[in-house]
Amino acid sequence: MEQLERCSRSLRAGLAAGAVRRRLPWVLLGLVLLGSALKDGDLVPETPMQNKRNLLNVVVGKESRSKLHRKVLLGQRYFVKVAWAWTFWLLLPFIGVTTYLFAKSKFLYGPTKSILTALRRLSALLVGTAIWYVCTGLFMYIENLTGMCSTSGKHNEPRRLYATKQECHQDNGIWNGFDISGHCFLLSYCALMIVEEMAVLEGLSIDQNSKLRVVVNSLFVSLCFLTMIWVFMFVCTAVYFHDFSQKLLGALIGLSAWYVTYRVWYLKPFSPGLPLTNIPLSSKKYSYSR
Repeated sequence: MEQLERCSRSLRAGLAAGAVRRRLPWVLLGLVLLGSALKDGDLVPETPMQNKRNLLNVVVGKESRSKLHRKVLLGQRYFVKVAWAWTFWLLLPFIGVTTYLFAKSKFLYGPTKSILTALRRLSALLVGTAIWYVCTGLFMYIENLTGMCSTSGKHNEPRRLYATKQECHQDNGIWNGFDISGHCFLLSYCALMIVEEMAVLEGLSIDQNSKLRVVVNSLFVSLCFLTMIWVFMFVCTAVYFHDFSQKLLGALIGLSAWYVTYRVWYLKPFSPGLPLTNIPLSSKKYSYSR
């Protein structure tokens, strides 16, 4: 428990601080620009991360040499593809517990009103789910709309027309379309959302001997490491995959989704609200001018 407390205290000084919230959007944009420049200039050394079959990526390789290796790859197959699920299930208890404790301690709300406040803040996860669903569906639609299928069939075979990328792949073809980077969108949005939600710890104090302190610290440390993984995978995507325009557009959509929610809509009365309940964006806690 002491190690968890020390780890939480050191991470809180970094990832839960306002400086990270101020700088992370610009860092992500810079990573896209720098990573694309390195990729286009062939300045990136070969590493396992450029292989789509690496453990943190998404595809299971047929050339896996052992059953154990295949099982590990299967277990990690959707680690990044379902980044929203990982983010959702860690933020769900974190937002619920911290918002309840914050509302109860800072505003002296009763249990009923504190629970209602927590439920209101948890609706931010529903908003995030809707953004994820709509954007990923839009990316697939654009790729299908702009793509063509290249197949290696015999010359005397009639040429088929493929409506979707899935149909093309089922016929062992290669689909060439405008593939907006879903990884750049999803990883940037998840990282920014986690950092925003961790801001509640700046105004929350929990008794040292409370069992909830262990729960909050455990969730906080897990979210910190998850954020580091998302940023690391964002770097790998920026350096090794997609064209510059595809990565930039994906990242800009992720940043726009974060900005519209946390910097515009969540300031309104009829919204999930900000993590530091009833503390305005212009206050010292949320100041971006420091």
